[in-house]
Amino acid sequence: MNPSTGIEKDPSPASQSNASPEVSQSWKIVGMHFRLTQLVFEDGTDTVNELVHEREWLLHPRETPCLHGNLFCLENLSEGGGSWFVQPAPLPGARPGETPYDFRISLKENHAMVEVTQTPGGHSWERLDWTGGDLEWTRILHEWQQGFRPEAAVHQIPAFLSNTWGDRSRDGRMREDFILTEIEAAAEVGVDIVQLDDGWQRGITSNSVHADQGGVWEGFWNQNPKFWTPHPERFPRGLEPLVEAARAHGVRLGLWFAPDSWNDFVHWERDAACVIDLHRRHGICAFKLDGIKAHSETALKNLRGFVARVLHESGGEVVFDLDITAETRPGYFGMMNCGPLFVENRYTDWHVYWPHHTLRTLWKLSRWIDPRRLRMEFLNPERNTGLYGDDPLAPAKYRLDTLFASVMFANPLGWFEVSGLSKTARRDLGAITRVWNAHREALFAGAIIPIGSCPTGYNFSGFLSVPRDVKAPVYVVLFRGDTREGEFSIELPDEVAMNGKLKILHGDGHAQISGKQLKGEIASPLGFVFASS
Repeated sequence: MNPSTGIEKDPSPASQSNASPEVSQSWKIVGMHFRLTQLVFEDGTDTVNELVHEREWLLHPRETPCLHGNLFCLENLSEGGGSWFVQPAPLPGARPGETPYDFRISLKENHAMVEVTQTPGGHSWERLDWTGGDLEWTRILHEWQQGFRPEAAVHQIPAFLSNTWGDRSRDGRMREDFILTEIEAAAEVGVDIVQLDDGWQRGITSNSVHADQGGVWEGFWNQNPKFWTPHPERFPRGLEPLVEAARAHGVRLGLWFAPDSWNDFVHWERDAACVIDLHRRHGICAFKLDGIKAHSETALKNLRGFVARVLHESGGEVVFDLDITAETRPGYFGMMNCGPLFVENRYTDWHVYWPHHTLRTLWKLSRWIDPRRLRMEFLNPERNTGLYGDDPLAPAKYRLDTLFASVMFANPLGWFEVSGLSKTARRDLGAITRVWNAHREALFAGAIIPIGSCPTGYNFSGFLSVPRDVKAPVYVVLFRGDTREGEFSIELPDEVAMNGKLKILHGDGHAQISGKQLKGEIASPLGFVFASS
């Protein structure tokens, strides 16, 4: 028989049970009127495109939300300000165990009671209190994330990285003469790091064009003890000629690396020794981490041990891009010390890349995830144009400097063969990277927040960087979608109120800040302006 409903019960505190035994931490917050926001994040971006969803509650004594997640915002509507509650752990679907809930909140007579559980594979929750408006609550959250990163410049200031995999040749062109050409072209357009993806190594993976010759996706050391040595036919002289060429051209060399997931990363110390040797022997500081399968608490512990060992032995001079495109990985909050998150793989070859989608992803993530922790791609828009037909938002409708600008408030990823860019594309890209380099340190000294409307390809949206020092410059980049009118008027946070024209650093248009309004014009659809105070 189904239980009866509609029978009224006394909702007073005396009639309610105490906190469940699963609770590991709790906070009593005085007040009666609160708004709770749950942030639900997604990764596995090979099959997921919308990565952030918000759920909101105006708290009421009759409802006690019991929720899963890593990030919750509690605003005290009567007193002002509020608190972040953050769990440094993998996302719920990527954890090695389950809990009935992560976060529970109830409204009592004169306070809210927050109760959280200890997540398997995670650490204690953090409460971050904030006052002020949108800018300050974002700044507090971003600065907390920055605190997990080593102090070395490679972890604090984003870098422009190129990787040939985005043109889908995979490891088919991976050889010394090709990479030397890439290094030369990369230096011409302002790339910081030329990264060799899967295929530089002797071992064959399941993603190789030669996968039918025994490609594997784990068990690398079991297959070949020399798996992570340079491929003897592709690089008969090893990596040193590439390292020397990169140094001569003022760029750095990076490598793809897959810590061996086999048997819960039982070989993590061997993997760490391999990366440390590559760093010490060749000065390589940037590694893309891929192929990770962290399915258990032991696996997660060993993976974290691998990262911690490398960071310690290198003095924080090694930075990892953690791929979150597939499989079970620590993601946004599970391993914040390692480096940027390699957010997505998109390809024009498969007709799945649109610039406004990538802009949308960065725009939505940047409010919660520090953009310094995000690696965001842009592609060669001149490839595969026939697949897009007369699509008004096709990649080929954009200039390459616009595509770079769309990700330059994060870590830009040139997801293409640089040597395959046309002369026009190289000219446009080189022009914007020179400006970006001149302002990069000051730009990333500020708190970065999204402004305008959430990108759809048919509106105005962008980013704002605001430093704590009122004498330091404010930076803004704004993009025009496929709109009929080029004029814009966008509301800014209260903390940015000022008056005056902005200096246009790049792009085609003009802008000024009048009080809390950013106003101006962008001359052409799918164009942009990059400006500073």
